[in-house]
This record gives sequence, structure tokens and C-alpha cells, in this order.
Amino acid sequence: MSYKDRFKQMKSGFDFGQALAEADRCLLCHDAPCSKGCPADTDPATFIRKFRFRNITGAIRTIKANNILGGACGVLCPTAELCEQECSATGIGQPIAIGKIQRFLIEHGRKMNFKVFEKATPRPEKVAVVGSGPAGLSCAAELAKDGFRVTVFEAREKPGGVLRYGVVSYRFDRDFLAGEMADIKDLGVEFKCSTPIDNQKGAEDLLKDGYQAVFVAPGLWDAVQLKRELGDIQGLYSSVAYLEGLRDGHMDQLAQEVQNKTVAVIGGGSVAMDCVESAAKLGAKDVYLVYRRSYSQMPAEEDERIEALQSGIHFLLLNQPIDYEVDADKRITGLKLVRTALGEEDASGRRSPVNVEGSEWILDADVVIEAIGNKAEDDSPNWYPNVDVNKKNLIQVESETGQTSVPGIFAGGDIVRGPALVVTAVQDGKVASRAIKEYLDK
Repeated sequence: MSYKDRFKQMKSGFDFGQALAEADRCLLCHDAPCSKGCPADTDPATFIRKFRFRNITGAIRTIKANNILGGACGVLCPTAELCEQECSATGIGQPIAIGKIQRFLIEHGRKMNFKVFEKATPRPEKVAVVGSGPAGLSCAAELAKDGFRVTVFEAREKPGGVLRYGVVSYRFDRDFLAGEMADIKDLGVEFKCSTPIDNQKGAEDLLKDGYQAVFVAPGLWDAVQLKRELGDIQGLYSSVAYLEGLRDGHMDQLAQEVQNKTVAVIGGGSVAMDCVESAAKLGAKDVYLVYRRSYSQMPAEEDERIEALQSGIHFLLLNQPIDYEVDADKRITGLKLVRTALGEEDASGRRSPVNVEGSEWILDADVVIEAIGNKAEDDSPNWYPNVDVNKKNLIQVESETGQTSVPGIFAGGDIVRGPALVVTAVQDGKVASRAIKEYLDK
């Protein structure tokens, strides 16, 4: 099998029988804790109940009415830590596989060509949305449902944000994304791609251009680096550049860099797991996941960690990267590490890694991928100069509304929270859409 074949399609979800059998295990709780465990209020208790009693279109409608990206969340959400963790069935066995049922219902609705929404009566007000990631798409859809004329401005060539450019295709493929996007476009949302909102034309300029409100959700596309002062080093990638390259037509180039090479990925979250598994699929000789804490302290989901281990990834734990070894041509030859031990608990509730004095060593590596987080771009405050931001360049908002310091400008998603889940970004879009409606109705 070629490396391209390994990236072609995501794993199949439940079929009808599997989904229904799983729904039949639901205890039909009166005050269902699973619904309280969903940050986007997708209401799994209701859609599972409807499905169990064979009201299939009603179940699909519940998901999509509450969460326009219900399909994406069914695939990508860490449900084991959210709704499924709260499931009452956990006390007598396994929790209901809520995410898999949710994904099945969305896919089944597409096979039925079931249309959930009808276009609303048009309103005259225009709203601009900056960024077509989960927060922007959610806000745009909610506003369009009420008839507002919504235009989404996207800097990249195609819409989808992190769903398109930040997730490997075998976890979330373009066909599935296309289905989610079609539901939003059917509501009448207009997309202007390759149209960045930046220093030349900022969010506040959109208000002058006739938009009565603006929702800012550009996401975080600048990578946190181990050492920013290093300059260009061949073989060193940020997770942002690496994953975007896999989805944006540069797979052949990355394959040439990775095939038969030793690859080290720094990090322990879901993005790091995508990086190590994709490097293995590209044909790397050895892939190391380098993480400064222990296995149980990794933020990645347990299923992701197990899949990585089963893919042959070497987990190099309790090691802190501190520098790079490069040759005369500034090409990576190794990763300098120091061993760590676990100390006292920190603010995250995990024991902090403490460097072990005198334990430095070099891991030979041809390619290193830094998956240690994303941050706001350094010049992003210039895109909305009168909007208050904090020291990390994250936008400051009223938590109940998403309102910024500038009347008519709202914000949500990672540009407000920092790196977070798709489902929380969806909820930010919903919260802001309600506040925008109230603002425009005054």
C-alpha cells in the first residue's frame, strides 16, 4: 500500500444495526447527565431517545439544530472525557458510545438526503464573520437560521479552518467536511476565501463597510516554538506547517523528507498523536514521541495513545527537549534532551516535570516536529486595534456574550480561549450569535 492510500479515508463508523443496538442500551435518564456534559448543548439524551424509538429524522434534527457541526463533533470530540464520562450506564458497564451514534445519525441523514433547515425569512442586517473554523461556522449558521445576511471571510483558499487544515485526513476526511459545509451553505451563508482580515483591512473596517456586527474567530495559527531564535533549520517543522502540508497538496514533499528517516515529535496531545501516526504512514524508519511527563499525564485521549503504540511509535517519556543538533548546512541531526522526574503537583493537577541534573543526552533524528501548542500571531492585535487583548494577544470578551471592548465586535474560539476543543468553539459561536441578535434587535 502506498503512503497516499494510507491517508485516503477515515475509518468507518457504526452501521444502522450497531447504532441502534448501542442506543437500546441507553437508560433513558429523566435528568440526563450526558446532556449536561456536552459543552455545545448538543443534547445526546434527546437524540438517543428519539433514535431508540425510531424517530430517526427527529434525532438528526435535534443534533443539527443544537450543533451545526454535530457530525464533526461526533468524530473529533473527546467524548470519553465529556458526555460519555457523565453517562449513567458507566456504573453498570460501559458508557453509551454517544459520539459514534451521533456520527452515524449525521451520515445516515446524508444518505437520506434529509434537509434539516428551511431558509428563514431574510432580514436586512449584514453580519461579517472572520474565520471559517468551528466558532465562525457555528456563529454564521445560527445567524443565518434567523435570516441574517452572513458573510464569512477566510484567509485561506478554502473554508473549514482547523477542520480542513489541522486534522489528518484519515481522522476527518474532506468528504465528511464537505457534508458539514453543505449544511451551512444551504442556510445562505456566503464565503469569501483568500480574503484575509489583517493589518490592511481590519475587523473594524468591516463595520464601516456596512456590516452591522462582526464576529472575530480567526483561530490560532502561529506555533509555539522550543527556541524561536534558531531561524530556518532544515528538517524542523511546527505541527501547524506539517499538518497543513499534508492537507494542502504538499504530501509528496513531506514524504520525501520523512521516508526511511528517524522522526521525533515533541508533545503529548492529540495533535502530537496525529503527527507521529502520519509520519509512520509516510514511511518513516522510526518515529519517537518525546514527552516530558508520564504516559498517564498525556492530554491525548487514551484511544489515540493506544493507536499510536499499535502503529509502532516509540514513546520516549520523562524527557524534556532543550535544544537541537544541526550540521554545517543547518540540517537537523539530533534532539538534545534532559531526563525528568515528576515533582509536586502544578496548577493542572499533574505532577510537574523536574529536570534531572547531569542527564543530558542526544537523540539522533533527521526530522523533528514541534507539537507543543499554538498561539496568536504577533501582529494579530493590529487586525482589530481598538479591541482589548491580553499579554498572549488573546481577545478579551464578556464571557456571557462574546462582546469585545468595541461595540458591534464579538469574538470566540481559540483566539479568546487559547487552544481548546472543537465543541467549545461551537458553543462560543452559538453564544455570540445570540448576543449579536440582541444587539441588532435593539
